[in-house]
Amino acid sequence: MESVIGLVNTLQKTCTLLGDYGDDRSLPTLWDSLPTIVVLGGQSSGKSSVLESFVGRDFLPRGSGIVTRRPLILQLYKIDPGKEDYAQFLHTGDKKFIDFSMVRKEIQEETDRVTGKAKQISALPINLSIYSPNVVNLTLVDLPGLTKVAVEGQPESIVQEIENMVRSYVEKPNTIILAITPANQDLATSDAIKIAREVDPAGERTFGVLTKLDLMDKGTNALDVLEGRSYRLQHPWVGIVNRSQADINRNLDMIAARHREREFFATSPEYGHLASRMGSEYLAKLLSKHLESVIKARIPSLVSLINKTADELESDLTHFGRPVSIDEGAQLYTILELCRAFDRVFKEHLEGGRPGGDRIYGVFDHQLPIALRKLPFDRHLSLQNVKKVVCQADGYQPHLIAPEQGYRRLIESSLNYFRGPAEASVDAIHFILKELVRKSIGETQELRRFPTLQAEIVAAANEALERFRDDSKKTVLRMVDMEASYLTVDFFRKLPQEAEKGGNPNVSATDRYSEGHFRRIGSNVSSYVGMVSETLKNNIPKAVVYCQVQEAKRTLLDHFYTQVGKKELAQLLDEDPVLMERRQQCSRKLELYKAARNEIDSVLWTR
Repeated sequence: MESVIGLVNTLQKTCTLLGDYGDDRSLPTLWDSLPTIVVLGGQSSGKSSVLESFVGRDFLPRGSGIVTRRPLILQLYKIDPGKEDYAQFLHTGDKKFIDFSMVRKEIQEETDRVTGKAKQISALPINLSIYSPNVVNLTLVDLPGLTKVAVEGQPESIVQEIENMVRSYVEKPNTIILAITPANQDLATSDAIKIAREVDPAGERTFGVLTKLDLMDKGTNALDVLEGRSYRLQHPWVGIVNRSQADINRNLDMIAARHREREFFATSPEYGHLASRMGSEYLAKLLSKHLESVIKARIPSLVSLINKTADELESDLTHFGRPVSIDEGAQLYTILELCRAFDRVFKEHLEGGRPGGDRIYGVFDHQLPIALRKLPFDRHLSLQNVKKVVCQADGYQPHLIAPEQGYRRLIESSLNYFRGPAEASVDAIHFILKELVRKSIGETQELRRFPTLQAEIVAAANEALERFRDDSKKTVLRMVDMEASYLTVDFFRKLPQEAEKGGNPNVSATDRYSEGHFRRIGSNVSSYVGMVSETLKNNIPKAVVYCQVQEAKRTLLDHFYTQVGKKELAQLLDEDPVLMERRQQCSRKLELYKAARNEIDSVLWTR
């Protein structure tokens, strides 16, 4: 049984340590899955005396008003007979307290450290472990005593604050409530019973404790309560006789106090028939036995929760990666592997495995055609402008049949407009590729540890994209210039034939300068420009893909690879301190969960 109950102490200490390492996704679930005994009572109800009777030592601060101002998580560990008692606080590390008066002093000072020396309270718990051959393995939580009135120096809200803190503990379904009420107080006015009844109306997880039985008025007794007639619980009521203030003042030790308590019940005419189930020793054993049954029922779910969380932490550690090696060869290998991981993600964006690459097609299928349609050819090939260009091209010698120089000037100046959409297409693809680099860096899990390497890769990739953009821009502009530098011969050959079809090839000089003539010239040029527009609409995407997209897929980091050996590798692998800390915390948490799992396994083997 001791090993089963000791398991709770170990797991609760695990929860405390996990809390010290930061918020843990499963911490509330793990903590709430563990049965915890919460000591609940009003001020001066005898809570401190009950706890000290469990321990067999004076170690709690005493005084008037609210003495307990922070939750005290008290873990009791039974050690071999003959060994000396000692205590340890979580906040003092491995320091052992042999003198229990120093334990009291440390509790007081640690309380003041958080709450100040005023009578304020805090929900931040103090964790205390006590090792003794005179205890049973238990974990108890001592809370501030319930009160109805704020004393001097306390805000009026403290009454509600204490109740809220108490409820936050006792409302949890796995909490075992140790409701302490003085026997010389009417049970109907007990704050502990009032709250216990609200959160546990069936009394399934409440243990009622009556203190100060020896202080009841003569002629009265608490049998109606202890025998369950006044207020029935699923578990038996237990009566306690604590040390009096006079006993405390003359330092009556707890062993003698326990002996006197046993004698009180054994010789009492009212309670003698209940003596076998009265007293602090019986209460400790009763709670221990109940804990054992609860824990045994919880073990399968605890194992499942711990295994699930340990697997998640293992997965997190895999994502965080192993610590960086100090060997340069290993560092270079790591850098190249990280670059390849980034390159894979980048290619997945381009090839459709991840979103983003489709935006490139949108440039060619939507933006480029719209830009071509918006070119100002209507204005450029208006009757007035055609007439102006043709006449200026003729000079002093009027053209005979077809104004060839006029045609050339109109076509060349029209084709010059295609430079804008061609350059815009290159720039649009460049912007998309830069965005995909940025997204790929963020999505490469392995790179998140190394902000310096991330920045180097982004800089190298963007530098390469700039080169690809320059090459692509030169290529598409050459395509436009090529169209303007050589006009299709067939186009000009058809012009005389079209003139003949019009009727009289020997058009008079007057007809050659009519509006109809210039409109036909404008229409012919528009047809030729339209033919070139279709050609460029098909060929510009090919050039851009070849010069930018394909090059980015093939050689994005080639220049970086040739230069990486000249860089300070350790600096490139300078980890993000935040992620380094997260990995260390994850590793420590995993160790705690594995230790908890081993503890459960050892308990299962001894059952």
